[in-house]
Amino acid sequence: MREKIISYDPSNGEAVGEVKKNTLSDISQKVANAKMAQKEWAMYSPEERVKFFSSIAAEISAKSEELTELLCQEMGKDYHRASGEVQGAGYGAVRLAEQVRNAIKPKKEMGTTIKYVPLGVVAVISPWNYPLMMAVNLITPALIAGNAVVFKPSEETPLIAQAYFDILSKYLPKNVIQIVHGDGEQGRALVESDVNMIAFTGSQVVGKDIMKRAASNIKRLVMELGGNDPMIVLEDADIEQAARFAVASSFENAGQMCTSTERIYVDEKVVQEFQNEVVAIASNYKYGPWNASNINYGPIINEKQRDKIIAHIKDAKVKGAKVLLGGENHPERYIVPTVIAEVNDTMLLEQEETFGPVVSIDSFSTVKEAITRSNNSTYGLGAVVFGEQNAAYVAEQLEAGMVGVNKGPGSGYGPWVGAKQSGFGYHGTVSGHRQFTQTKVIN
Repeated sequence: MREKIISYDPSNGEAVGEVKKNTLSDISQKVANAKMAQKEWAMYSPEERVKFFSSIAAEISAKSEELTELLCQEMGKDYHRASGEVQGAGYGAVRLAEQVRNAIKPKKEMGTTIKYVPLGVVAVISPWNYPLMMAVNLITPALIAGNAVVFKPSEETPLIAQAYFDILSKYLPKNVIQIVHGDGEQGRALVESDVNMIAFTGSQVVGKDIMKRAASNIKRLVMELGGNDPMIVLEDADIEQAARFAVASSFENAGQMCTSTERIYVDEKVVQEFQNEVVAIASNYKYGPWNASNINYGPIINEKQRDKIIAHIKDAKVKGAKVLLGGENHPERYIVPTVIAEVNDTMLLEQEETFGPVVSIDSFSTVKEAITRSNNSTYGLGAVVFGEQNAAYVAEQLEAGMVGVNKGPGSGYGPWVGAKQSGFGYHGTVSGHRQFTQTKVIN
């Protein structure tokens, strides 16, 4: 009998639903079906492909309430944030589709035509923390570029992924979009299958394994591999503004966000003021299940992730850090708002991606020291600096794909891109969209 994946509500542990786990032979067949379907799909113009997404968006809009509730139950985020994610999967995807269409238009110049043609079949492997938007941001450009897609969602959030797939497959030609349910075994089989490209969002460890498995026939790769984002607070920063950002960024989605602020370095002249502001703001944050009123964040996705966060907090305490707020007495399934000071580079809070609602702070005496510590990581997804006079200089020195000055990293006008081991390839903007195509030059 085929195994099942049971999806649980992280706020109470109750089963929400289940899907059938795919066998390895299923995956081979799905990829073969996608290859056949892609040949027909490639015959559609980009404009015709975009029209499919208008119908898809209308269906998502009509079902937005049930999709939002399902996302809340399965992932744990509050209704407001889940609703925004569902909306982004609908008409937000239409806007993205139109951007891709414009990006892949042929270019003609001096007797040379540059075309952006489909690669074939793209395997999209998406995470659980933003189970719709992370998938949409990879599936949409792949499809509009003329590729077929085999979609493997996280085993933590298979139900919302299946609901999205059901809507896509209702409107798209048969087998242009396929779904594979499973865990690491199915993911590895998909990577090793006869696909032409892998678009992945997840951990460094899995990303490195994908690179090895994709090397035998040199599959194209676009991968975002998480972050350990630093934040620098200079002496002339607006301390209240910086503190509000630090708490909001550290606690967003219960800290389960790839560009969450993970480590904060504050000028020693203003560190006490900054810490006081952070504690005052963080003390007002509330956690709870998605249907509770006035909550700021929900549960941790599973016990393994919750245990990791608690281990990071305990490690910091043992090594001399000061807990300014929270840090212990965490109720089942949750992490209380936590603020920790005097963090150093021997602690897991600084070395690794904690992925939880923890604000980690230390002071610096020179800007050079702050820059050095910020860059002392294999990660390089996002970074932030708050200040005035030297903020632009500091931003230039930070080794990250996206840097925010007095605001968060990432922008709707730029690509979503990581530096160092946080990324391989990228998506978003014209150059990002074209990574889902083969450039073809005709003279």
